[in-house]
Amino acid sequence: MRSTLVRRTAVAAAAVSLAVLATACSGSAEKGGDAGQKGDKGKASASAEAPGGEGAGVKAPSSAELEKLALAEGDVKLHEVKKSTAAEKITAAEIQTDKPECVAVARAVAGVAQGQPVGTAEARRVNEKPEKNKKAVEAGDVMAAFDLTTTQVVLGSYDGKGAEGAFAALRTAAADCAGGFTTTWKGEQSKVTKVTEVKAAGGDEAAAWDVAVDQEGETVTYKIAAVRKGAVIGSFSSFNLISSQGKDFPLPSAVIEAQVAKLG
Repeated sequence: MRSTLVRRTAVAAAAVSLAVLATACSGSAEKGGDAGQKGDKGKASASAEAPGGEGAGVKAPSSAELEKLALAEGDVKLHEVKKSTAAEKITAAEIQTDKPECVAVARAVAGVAQGQPVGTAEARRVNEKPEKNKKAVEAGDVMAAFDLTTTQVVLGSYDGKGAEGAFAALRTAAADCAGGFTTTWKGEQSKVTKVTEVKAAGGDEAAAWDVAVDQEGETVTYKIAAVRKGAVIGSFSSFNLISSQGKDFPLPSAVIEAQVAKLG
């Protein structure tokens, strides 16, 4: 049986992929756009000035303030933004690892805020829209329907230098756990076989990694990224069904850029 790790995101990704096929078969004439376009920059509220500060005097935005800064429908072109469902959400208490030093990486993959935030926004699930590959599917490339990335986005805020500390802890964990570890979500176990750093940019600090997971003898890849903007860390966990076919997919740059823009 597939673990919670893969099943949670695979189900969401498959649902969007099937929508591509249904649209193509119906002969819909809607025009697709450029998936590489940057998301619309949302206007930050007055509280966004707080994330831009540095040092021990930084006051973290509250959960209510973070909700105003979190991604919403319309913020990212060619993407659908929804709050994650109860079934998709995982709490920090539901995550265990065989190596304590790897908990931060497991949290990043699960879409759980790092460390001990004083404020969090509800997780968002951001799906690439079917228009991205509709022309390819209509031309007969059925597999293109599955080349759609689903990204779980979570925001956490930290007083003082807590954000810097949590970000540094994630970097350390990724380096220490490069060779893999075992993680358990809600009682179901998965084996992470490799954690590889990849390029990332944005905010005051940014980092990203490919996380390879052995699922019943099949390797699937998650891409995780973290961007710190002052007292706030945005975490991004992405999955694409084509990874199960040994194919790579890019970081969700449009999603990351749109979220960082809203942080001010």
